Amino acid sequence: MTAPILTATAEIAAFAAELARFDTIAVDLEADSLHCYQEKVCLLQFTTPERTVLVDPLGGGDLSALGPVLADPAIRKLFHAADYDIRCLNRDFGFEVRGLFDTMIACQFLGEEKVGLADVLAKYFGVELDKQYQRADWALRPLPPEMVRYAAEDTAHLHRLAGLLEAKLREKGRLEWVAEEFRILEQGRFAGNAGPLFLRFKGAAALRPRQLAILEELLQWRDAEAKKRDRPLFKVVGNKPLLALAQAPPQSVQGIVAVEGISPRQAERYGKALLAAIAVGLARPDAELPAFPRGERRLRDPEVDARMAQLKAWRQEKAAALALDPGVLINNTLLEELARRLPRQEDELEGVPGLKQWQRRELGGDILARLAS
Repeated sequence: MTAPILTATAEIAAFAAELARFDTIAVDLEADSLHCYQEKVCLLQFTTPERTVLVDPLGGGDLSALGPVLADPAIRKLFHAADYDIRCLNRDFGFEVRGLFDTMIACQFLGEEKVGLADVLAKYFGVELDKQYQRADWALRPLPPEMVRYAAEDTAHLHRLAGLLEAKLREKGRLEWVAEEFRILEQGRFAGNAGPLFLRFKGAAALRPRQLAILEELLQWRDAEAKKRDRPLFKVVGNKPLLALAQAPPQSVQGIVAVEGISPRQAERYGKALLAAIAVGLARPDAELPAFPRGERRLRDPEVDARMAQLKAWRQEKAAALALDPGVLINNTLLEELARRLPRQEDELEGVPGLKQWQRRELGGDILARLAS
């Protein structure tokens, strides 16, 4: 499948006016997150009831005319797995998405075992998507014809798929459920990066203060190196070897070579810089050592644990009856909050943070009954 690629401001503005004529459009994007330091949106795909068009944000044109269309709740936007796309559109262009219909969320609330677009299209329409360009460098210009065809295919079937899924959701009485999920999803934004880098590093919470100081120096070095080379962080040095270096800091390049996940080439290129970062962490005075922030530790309460077990058992039964994944129905964090708060009446459910309106409406009576028992 081929599609025109728009780059000029005038043609993008004309296309935005065309999009505004329809009550439903399908949207997707491609980014280069696996190929550069700061990922960016490299291509936007739109399918109307009449045709598919690609918009190239790297072509120098002004995309601002698309903003009002995406923000218009009267125009339904079909995405598959919209969370990342909505965050990227807001970060890169300041766009907001309203009128969302996410076909992946719809699949989850219909109890589909596989919710990837390729799996769903193959199941319902016998369409086989070629996913070989999922990890491609979408900043490449000019885009090869096969990548253009791949991009256009991602939105080409969403109108038909959304119609089918919407009918199924209506039949099951779950349209209002997903509508609330979509409204929440529309608010998604990337979190800020304030504070030490170790705060967003998996495994840092288990480190001692001195190890945290070393890890922070290693992370700061890697961040600067990745930015200088315009490479993703993992293509400089991976997380696992950095954690190992912080836990048992070597004193020589030979010691770095011995760390699993660091190749001889990386050790040769970065060995001295890694040792220098480690040395800075080791030299930091004790009074200046960082500490990983700890949330309020909740004491174990046998009664809360018993209620949690009851709620989990109820959830398993309810999810099976609805043919839903238990985590889609209600997650463990909410179950624990309910077990601790022990609401007795329906109005008390209103104060439970994170509990959605559809959950209070559809599940509230069962939850109160199970807690009362």
